[in-house]
Amino acid sequence: MPSRRRIIGLAGRGLAGALLASPAVLRARLARAAEVTLRLHHFLPPTTSGQVGFLAPWAKKIEAESEGRIRIDIFPSMQLGGKPPQLYDQARDGVADLVWTLPGYTAGRFPILETFELPFIADKRARVNALAVQDFADAHLGAELGEVKPLCVWAHDGGVIHSSRQVAKLEDMKGLKLRFPSRLSGEALKALGAQAIGMPVPQVPEALSQRVIDGAVVPWEVVPAVKLQELVKFHTEFAGSPTFYVATFVLAMNRARYDGLPAELKAVIDANSGLAAAAMAGRSWDAASAEVRERVGTRGNTITTLPPEEVARWRAATEPVVSAWLAQMAARGLDGQRYLAAARAAIAKYAAA
Repeated sequence: MPSRRRIIGLAGRGLAGALLASPAVLRARLARAAEVTLRLHHFLPPTTSGQVGFLAPWAKKIEAESEGRIRIDIFPSMQLGGKPPQLYDQARDGVADLVWTLPGYTAGRFPILETFELPFIADKRARVNALAVQDFADAHLGAELGEVKPLCVWAHDGGVIHSSRQVAKLEDMKGLKLRFPSRLSGEALKALGAQAIGMPVPQVPEALSQRVIDGAVVPWEVVPAVKLQELVKFHTEFAGSPTFYVATFVLAMNRARYDGLPAELKAVIDANSGLAAAAMAGRSWDAASAEVRERVGTRGNTITTLPPEEVARWRAATEPVVSAWLAQMAARGLDGQRYLAAARAAIAKYAAA
C-alpha cells in the first residue's frame, strides 16, 4: 500500500485516479481543518431557496473543489448585525467576507446596474436575466462595483404583484399600497397609480399585518420565506417578455480578503464566479418559482395572468419612468441609451440561447 506521501505526490503530478481509487484518503483530506473560513452574510431566512438552492450548494462546491481548504459559513437573517441596506458596505469594510444583497436597497448608488430594474426591460426567466446581467456587469460595472470583489451579479425572474385585492387591469392599481424593492420599481408602481412604499423584504409580513401596505411586489421564489401566500390571496403576473420588473443581486467579497488568498484558492473562487455562478443562480430561481407558483395555486389563492393587450397598457403607462431615468443618467454624465441598448442586447442574446 503506498504511503501517504506517495499518494500526495501522485496527485501533485495530476494522477487523479490514485485518489479516486482511495476514497478514504479523499475523505480525510476534505475533513481536515479549513485553511480559510469565509463568513457569508445575507438578509433572508435560511429556508429561502436563495440559500437552499444557490448559496449553500455554491459554498459546498467551493469547499469540495478546494479539497476542504476553504470553508464558507453562511449567516442568514442579518445574524452578523446591521440592516439589509448596509450589506454591501459590510463586504467593502470587512465586517463580512462575503455578502448577498440587493444593490437596489441603496437607491441611486448603482445607476448603471439600475438599467435592468427599469420597467419592461428584463425577461420573465431568471436564467436569461442572470446571465444577461453578469455579461453586462463584466463589460460595464468594473468601476461601479470597484469597492468590492463582485463574484456574481444577476437578476431574478419576473416579479409578481401579491395583494389583498385582485389586480386584473390597470385601473385596479389605483391607490393600492404596495411594497417595492428598488427605486425604479417604486417609480413604475407610482406611474401605474399605486402608492409605492419601499422596504426590505423581511419587513413585509409585519407591514401587511398592520395594514401599512396592501401587498408587495416580489418574485414567486420569495413568497414562502415571508408567508405571503397566507397574508394575501391575490397574485398578478404578466404574460410574455419583457416583464414588469426584476431586482438585481450581487454576491460580493471583501477585496482585501480575496487578494490575500493563495493563487490556487483564488482560482477555485474564480471558477465558481461570473457566468458559472450566474447560471447556477438562474436555474435555482426558475425552479423555485415554478414550484412555489404551483403550491400557491393548489392552496386556493387566485393567480391572475395579465394578457398581452393589458400588459401593453401597463408598458405604455411606465414609459415616462424610462424617459426620466435617461434624463437622470445624462445629468450624471452617463450614457443611459448606451447602457439600455447593451442590457436589451444581452437579454436578447441569452433569451435566444
